[in-house]
Amino acid sequence: MRFKILGILAAVALLGACETASDTSGQTSGGGSSVADAKPVETFTTPLGGSGAIAAGSQKDLVANVGDRVFFAFDKYHLNDIARATLDKQAAWMKANPSTVISIEGHCDERGTREYNLALGERRANSSKDYLVALGINPSRIKTISYGKERPVALGSNEDAWAQNRRAVTVVSSAGS
Repeated sequence: MRFKILGILAAVALLGACETASDTSGQTSGGGSSVADAKPVETFTTPLGGSGAIAAGSQKDLVANVGDRVFFAFDKYHLNDIARATLDKQAAWMKANPSTVISIEGHCDERGTREYNLALGERRANSSKDYLVALGINPSRIKTISYGKERPVALGSNEDAWAQNRRAVTVVSSAGS
């Protein structure tokens, strides 16, 4: 029960992150940092009245402003037009955040053997990586990993759940200072 409540609160907070944004870039606090070194920060208000900040180059920034995942057809690893459009935005985001390093996680639905899905997840992650590299992103900034069918985002044995699980997810690994 506690996890359901936390999950609902997290979903509400994530939706609230998209509600309003104000640019407070150029402000820093602490000693030694200049305005030129400061990362832009977006401030948002959650539906529950709280506020927070999204630092440029963070996972929250990627999810809120670009999108962190692309989806694939059954038993496929080729990028469709929607996936390429998302990766185009990710490439622009990575160029705007040159110190950011990412991991691309390849995932599959529950059908197929563990070994087959690990291989398919790897092809999905590499397909996304290859597209980003073709757009000018340094390959040393992108790591890939396959989770196969081991980390489903949607539970269920139906087409809706399977479609959500056939994906490649971009995760911000680190950012330089």
